[in-house]
Amino acid sequence: MKRLLFVTGRPSIGKTTVLLKAAEGLRAKGYRVGGMISKEVRREGRRVGFEIANFETGVRGWLAHVEQRTGPQVGKYKVNLDDLDSIGANAVLEASKNADVIVIDEIGPMELFSQTFRKAVNEALSSSKLVLAVIHHNARDPIIESIKRRDDVFMATVDLKNRNDLHNILIQYALQYLPEGKR
Repeated sequence: MKRLLFVTGRPSIGKTTVLLKAAEGLRAKGYRVGGMISKEVRREGRRVGFEIANFETGVRGWLAHVEQRTGPQVGKYKVNLDDLDSIGANAVLEASKNADVIVIDEIGPMELFSQTFRKAVNEALSSSKLVLAVIHHNARDPIIESIKRRDDVFMATVDLKNRNDLHNILIQYALQYLPEGKR
C-alpha cells in the first residue's frame, strides 16, 4: 500500500495542477486536506516569482521573487525564508497534526534552504498520514534520495500524455490507503 504519492516532471508541465486536482478530489470526498501549495506568478508574460499558500486557510506569501532583497539565491530569484517558514512549513506541520491528507508543493531547491521546512517534511513523512507532494525534477538532496528509496512511495512523472488524468491515479492510490468512513 502506498502512503506517499509524489509527482515530478519538467518545469511548467502541470505538476501543481495534477496535485491540486487530486487534493480537491479527496476534499470533495470528505477528507480534510492541508499543507502548502506554491504557484508561479507572471507579470507581462514573464515569471517574476512564486507565491506560497496554506492549502486549507488560503493564507499567502512569497516563496521567492526577482525583487526579493534578502535570502538565498536560486537562479534569478531570492527565497523568502520568513514566508516559507511561517506560511509553508507551518501549513505542513498543521496538516501533519490535523488533516487526513498532507499536501506539499514542492520539495525543491528553494524550499530546502529552510531548516523549518525540512523539519516539517520529515514530520509529514514520519506520520501515518497520506502525503501528496511534488518533487523538483532535478533536485538532489538527502531528503529526496531517502524518499525515492522508500517502499511506501508511488512516484509518477507528469508529461503531456498523462497530465490530464494523473490526478485520478493519485486519488485511486489515496483511497486504497485512507479510511473508508469519509467517502
